[in-house]
Amino acid sequence: MSFALPDGLSAGRFLSCGPVDVWVSDEFPQDIERLWPRLLSEHSSHGLVPFLCWPSAMGSGLSLDQVEAVRLEEVLAADFAEYRRKRLPLWSNLTPVPVPEGIAPWPHDPGPPFPQWPGLAAGMPVTSAGPTPEEAASGLLAELIQTRPFGLDFCRLLLVPAQRGSDALALIDWSAEAPLPLLCALLRSWEDRFGAQVVAVFGSEVYVSVARPPTDTEQADQLALEHVLSTADNIVNDPPTPFPAYARQLVGRTSWSFWWD
Repeated sequence: MSFALPDGLSAGRFLSCGPVDVWVSDEFPQDIERLWPRLLSEHSSHGLVPFLCWPSAMGSGLSLDQVEAVRLEEVLAADFAEYRRKRLPLWSNLTPVPVPEGIAPWPHDPGPPFPQWPGLAAGMPVTSAGPTPEEAASGLLAELIQTRPFGLDFCRLLLVPAQRGSDALALIDWSAEAPLPLLCALLRSWEDRFGAQVVAVFGSEVYVSVARPPTDTEQADQLALEHVLSTADNIVNDPPTPFPAYARQLVGRTSWSFWWD
């Protein structure tokens, strides 16, 4: 069933996506930077989540019951135990990994500093000093427009009737190798704890804005482990960035990106 549209949209059409209809623009909106903040600010009144996506990546819809069924702490604790079992020999081995001639050796990765699952990272409080989630999302959009990562020009503006961005990603059943129920459960939790917002998904990549990033290393270590357990290939395998270095990069960082092969 279609829905009333906000004013000021370019040409587009409704597409059925399982349990919901989704509005998709015909072209990449040239005025997206002007339109985006208004769509975000009007979400409470029209209930539509905007984000950028390839229409070809839309599936038949994922039930939100599958997201709500993910017991995040239990799943991540079990996943970390298995991940640590497999990786501990690598973390404990100080012998340099052989690399081709002329290539700098990969730095040793000691792995996460936890013998067992440490629990979810503590969230950051909402204050009047920092940006709102809507402002952070608009900032990441402007950055994407400026840097033009490959694939962005093939995106279209989607409007999805959903309570939050992570739910919109589930409702369109984004087709990638990501474990979608787990990813959406993580995104829900990151939205609550860090003001995270899905801004764009294209190819196998997800771009997320962060209004309230971690401010200390202990918090960043726990959050970095959550990122690792998302199974994203850019964090786990490409390249083998030492865990402490990846975690340090999360302190104060206002955008995250993930991709899966």
